[in-house]
Amino acid sequence: MGSSVRHWILTLWNGQLPLAQVFWLYAIVYGTLANLFATILSLATLSAGLPAPLAAVLHLLPLPYNIAAGVGVWRSAERYPGLPTWAALARICVVVWAVLATVA
Repeated sequence: MGSSVRHWILTLWNGQLPLAQVFWLYAIVYGTLANLFATILSLATLSAGLPAPLAAVLHLLPLPYNIAAGVGVWRSAERYPGLPTWAALARICVVVWAVLATVA
């Protein structure tokens, strides 16, 4: 893993990115796309008659990213300089999003 990727992951994980960027771009947009792709891949696997455990693993592939994005939002919310209500809503929404993205 390159040092720039490692730096990005640590920056995300430590909540050092702006809350709006982490929430909307990394969690909602990229996370939803990753989960949608994994779900489609999982369903295609089942449709092809491949083993269900393989489909389950493929469906859960984005889980580490979901966790990283969720932690990033949570920690960015701690540093958010705006209204505390927005930070609290971002935290609640990212938890709901992560649960729904994982089980759906």
